[in-house]
Amino acid sequence: MSNDKNENVMQKSVINWYPGHMKKTKDEITKLLPIIDIVYELIDARIPFSSKIINIDNLIKNKIKILIMTKKDLCDLTITNKWIKYYEDKGYHVLLLNLNDNNEYKKIIELTENLCREINEKRASKGLKSKEIKSLVIGIPNVGKSTLINKLAGKKVANVGNMPGITKMNSWLKTKYNVMVLDTPGILWPKIDNDNVALNLATMTAIKQEVLPKDEVAYYILKMLSDYYPNILKERYSLDKFDIENIEECYQILAQKLGAFLKNKEIDYDKISNIVINDIKNEYIKGITFDRGI
Repeated sequence: MSNDKNENVMQKSVINWYPGHMKKTKDEITKLLPIIDIVYELIDARIPFSSKIINIDNLIKNKIKILIMTKKDLCDLTITNKWIKYYEDKGYHVLLLNLNDNNEYKKIIELTENLCREINEKRASKGLKSKEIKSLVIGIPNVGKSTLINKLAGKKVANVGNMPGITKMNSWLKTKYNVMVLDTPGILWPKIDNDNVALNLATMTAIKQEVLPKDEVAYYILKMLSDYYPNILKERYSLDKFDIENIEECYQILAQKLGAFLKNKEIDYDKISNIVINDIKNEYIKGITFDRGI
């Protein structure tokens, strides 16, 4: 499965954004892997391809794994369900969840118990007591790892924020179940050389806003809404189409809708970009999946 290219969106980009804590995280995970029983890999249901860590299976080897798609309440279920089938066909155990729902996370515990049953059955056969399952929570920045851990713990044990880089170090955390979780900082790969992936990550706040020009990110959001979600574009921005051929007219309409004019009555492009990006960041826009089909 691959992303459709959006013509004329931006020039070819190569993003290098690999803070030191990411390499340190990978190194520490490699060392701790022998004691890990199960891996919870989190991806954003709005970008199920772009938010999946490249070559993660090389890092976690043959460990039991659950692929958890977060932000179910924000995605386009029709498109995201196609990605679920895609990953299930590859042998993944997939759960699509809204982690803000106080009950949905329990599906993770149920599936964990089923997948790890053999571990404790073997221990029981030897007269040993049940083992506390050790799980690794891994994913790109801002995909919901800390939210999940707090749900499992039944209290706030991990910091949550709608921006990348909240978690800075690996830490073991207790839960209210027979599961201990290893919380890890968000991981990205050293170089992002796919335009759509880079823009999707920026759109969903998985990379810091300074990494890509915000006018390009906002342009991309508007173009994606125009191509795939014209009803949202019309309702939120009063645009029938984000038309490249009539781009100035489009921005004039946007400026009027959003109150984005400078004192000299010129269009405040910077304000428009900020509003459009924050509409995604603050979850005002729902029902979107920017990774498209085959």
